[in-house]
Amino acid sequence: MTSETVRFAYYPGCSLHSTAKEYDVSMRAVAGEVGVELVEIPDWNCCGASSAHVTDSFLGFALPARTLAQADEMGLDVLAPCAACYGRLMAAKDEARRHPDLARRFGDVTGRVFKLERRVLNVLEFLTGDGMAEAVAAGVKKGLDGLKVAPYYGCLLVRPPKVTRFDNAERPVAMDRVLEAIGASAVDFPFKTECCGASLGISRTDLVTELSARIVESAKRAGAEALAVACPLCQTNLDARQGAAAASRGESFGLPVYYITQLVGLALGVAPGKLGFSRLLVEPMTLLREKKLA
Repeated sequence: MTSETVRFAYYPGCSLHSTAKEYDVSMRAVAGEVGVELVEIPDWNCCGASSAHVTDSFLGFALPARTLAQADEMGLDVLAPCAACYGRLMAAKDEARRHPDLARRFGDVTGRVFKLERRVLNVLEFLTGDGMAEAVAAGVKKGLDGLKVAPYYGCLLVRPPKVTRFDNAERPVAMDRVLEAIGASAVDFPFKTECCGASLGISRTDLVTELSARIVESAKRAGAEALAVACPLCQTNLDARQGAAAASRGESFGLPVYYITQLVGLALGVAPGKLGFSRLLVEPMTLLREKKLA
């Protein structure tokens, strides 16, 4: 893998310590396989998604800014696997650049210095940058040949583009490249950046069910056997709501919704039991066994 250990300030956020533990487990497993040490930010706090920034503008800035200030103190760039966390951290950096008075106010309130010196990477930036793409490709022990996966980016990894400055907001390719590097076939489909409904899953279940149905249906029609995601909210909606989504169309979808890190970990030789597949709702192992991948 890499010639020497690379270290990142790791920001799991709330979801990866609770409902998306499988994302955390598989992220740590992949990092270990490519020679990266994830140093969890001590005493990190919630980034404020999805409610803080629409409730109080300063709170919506201060919550992610505190995490970034802690990373500054660690002297490490930040890896934020959760797309919502990544979006809020990047938004805080953007706000501080455009409104220096906010950064000064943050310092007055917290006694911390917000320097804006550290990069913030989402999981796809991590897997495709800084020599990691080569490390992943070199570490593949069993390519996922024959597995047709639709890469679903959702909204927050690539939008707003002036803030995230990552990939193409309408036609992103980073996850496609990761899938191809591990031997899977990336299935192009028109709903790869459409919204799944995100946190409306409780307040507007009907809306989320319809949006999820469109996404899964589009992927299946394009020939996908599974979806890959990089967001806990997206995974929950497409996985947990898939039964209701399929029923609304009068059919059965049956597409497992894997975290991209689970698929990468599998290709790198990590045992399925160490990647959290058992926590997925749409049965994840049958397809992998059929393809002789597990």
